[in-house]
Amino acid sequence: MSVIDTLPTSFPSEAVLNALPHPVIMVGADGKIADANVAAESFFEVSVPVLRRHALRDLVPFGSPLLTLVDQVRARGAAVNEYKVDLGTPRNPGDRLVDLHVAPLPERPDHVVVMLQERTIADKMDRQLTHRGAARSVIALAAMLAHEIKNPLSGIRGAAQLLEASVGDEDRTLTRLITDETDRIVKLVDRMEVFADERPVEREPVNIHAVLEHVKRLAQSGFARHIRFVEEYDPSLPAVLANRDQLIQVFLNLVKNAAESVGEGVNDGEIQLTSSFRPGVRLSLPGSRTRVSLPLEFCVRDNGPGVPDDLMPHLFDPFVTTKPSGTGLGLALVAKIVGDHGGIIECESQPRRTIFRVLMPMFTGDGAEPGGGT
Repeated sequence: MSVIDTLPTSFPSEAVLNALPHPVIMVGADGKIADANVAAESFFEVSVPVLRRHALRDLVPFGSPLLTLVDQVRARGAAVNEYKVDLGTPRNPGDRLVDLHVAPLPERPDHVVVMLQERTIADKMDRQLTHRGAARSVIALAAMLAHEIKNPLSGIRGAAQLLEASVGDEDRTLTRLITDETDRIVKLVDRMEVFADERPVEREPVNIHAVLEHVKRLAQSGFARHIRFVEEYDPSLPAVLANRDQLIQVFLNLVKNAAESVGEGVNDGEIQLTSSFRPGVRLSLPGSRTRVSLPLEFCVRDNGPGVPDDLMPHLFDPFVTTKPSGTGLGLALVAKIVGDHGGIIECESQPRRTIFRVLMPMFTGDGAEPGGGT
């Protein structure tokens, strides 16, 4: 008997269990995995037959609280919950925070059912709403800046140009400085105005691999010429319903950040571009009951020193930067564009392994072909 056989027979039990977005496993009396659903296969990155050949302790970190929870449930015969437990292992590296729900299986003594709810998925939703709120706050600021600052700046620049014609060479340096600095402020305000553009995004089916290859060529011909690129694409992916130019802007920003993180003069600098199909992530739209599936995952990974821990919670906020000459608007703009497309962006970072992950909806119109689009 499998874990799905314990569900009411009036329901399509296997379909219900496999439809759950959260990994569910059944642990036998001997500590081995007795059964699992499709989400568990994805989480542990092995098939159910392989999982059944392993004990639970082989799949989780040494001394994991999950092992203790399973023993407690067996002893007490009652369900137990534990939150924010790290299940990262050499097999599945990185921070893998999960909420654990462990319950006994009355029909099978000493058998325990474990459900894992990935914190990263919940945090993606929370962070995305935060990113959109930050972008909205910049929209109002951008509109004010455009009106209140650009007009007087044009007057200042014009006055400086008139003075330049009537002053000596020594003072002419000062008038040129005024002109140059005025132009620099105008460029900054122009960048801010992008946030104030609330027009609907014009979207069409886009071949994401063509976008990534275009971004790679731009990078290799300029700021990332000293860095090795590695591509791992899933050629079967359907097209993305997106604005091609804005997608180029998103990934060009991400690749530029990765290149700057790696730095120059590094012999083993590497940027990895990946695409994959990751079912199970769905986003509830604010003010609506509609849930949008975000199965297309695109990653930009670098082997730079990583993002400082104190910066991570604010990484996509406007004006947050570690660059001496940075404006802190690049990632804020990326978050806005991804949000406007109904997607999610997140970052996980540790030394020599920083990943920016973009989750996007796919094109589901008639005639959608794998990897297709314009």
